[in-house]
Amino acid sequence: MTERFFDHYAVRATAIAEGSRYSACVVVSPLGCAGFPVYFAVCENRSFRDRDLAEAAAAKALDAIESLEDDGTPVFPEGYTGFDDEPPAP
Repeated sequence: MTERFFDHYAVRATAIAEGSRYSACVVVSPLGCAGFPVYFAVCENRSFRDRDLAEAAAAKALDAIESLEDDGTPVFPEGYTGFDDEPPAP
């Protein structure tokens, strides 16, 4: 499990089971104050058959977070999709 800390939040990468497949998520939890964790799906149009692949996609998205808004919503770079849009080099 990968985790990053921001001013008032801890953000963790994880995979959530949905039936026989997994979704990649980041979980934003408040630090030192009342509140509940909020789950944000990443690569929303994709599910994974393997938990490790889903967790790797979530970790990659966690690394791409530039900052958090005041309410904890992740801010990604302009045009970020979470997918490897470039074909792999031969």
